Amino acid sequence: MAADSGYSQLVGDGLWGNNQALVALLGLCPLLATTTSATNGLGMGLATTAVLALSSVTVSLIRNLVRPEVRLPVFVLVIASFVTIVELTMQAYFYNLYLVLGLFIPLIVVNCTIIGRAEAFASKNRVDRALLDALAMGIGSTLVLTTLGGLRELIGQGTLFNQAHLLLGEAARVLTLKLGPDFKGALVAILPPGAFIGLGLLIALKNLIDQRTRRRVPRGVPVRAPAQREPAGDPPGSAATA
Repeated sequence: MAADSGYSQLVGDGLWGNNQALVALLGLCPLLATTTSATNGLGMGLATTAVLALSSVTVSLIRNLVRPEVRLPVFVLVIASFVTIVELTMQAYFYNLYLVLGLFIPLIVVNCTIIGRAEAFASKNRVDRALLDALAMGIGSTLVLTTLGGLRELIGQGTLFNQAHLLLGEAARVLTLKLGPDFKGALVAILPPGAFIGLGLLIALKNLIDQRTRRRVPRGVPVRAPAQREPAGDPPGSAATA
């Protein structure tokens, strides 16, 4: 029961309470630069999630083999290896989307979310917890990327999931939503200022929801604050190694 509670907290923190894009504000470079459409945001989010999950599992497996003095260079090498795998996979199977995302795929190597989770969590926890944390954090960031990209695309171009076939195949063309030929759109939405404005609105919306949720909790019921620090290591009684 305690383990299930710990897993639920990991999922809640990753998706909402400690969302890396809306709370920690990490990985803002790809978040702001690639979210000109929902498809771009989804593709970038999935690529980042894949690297995050694979690197976290690997770091957790080797955590007792790496000396503290060299852990960060080792973590970066691990992340860079998986970024290369993801990049080559996208070149082989999603080449047109890879051309759209461009330089931001190899720049996943220096994404602070990935190195941060490897150092703060994966290097101190079992493989199952590291994987669940990585998936929760990755999916949480992907939701923000897709939402921000969808808002900017809808307001700026009057479409939603345009060119979804680049990621999901030809059958995904039916997912494209268009507001109509007469919709002119707001150019600022797909320019850099639109990315900052959209992200600010999403952060404000999250804070507003959190405040109203806390107000609705009856008096005397403890409210868990958003996560501020990571668990120090494996829970009591767990195995020391994966």
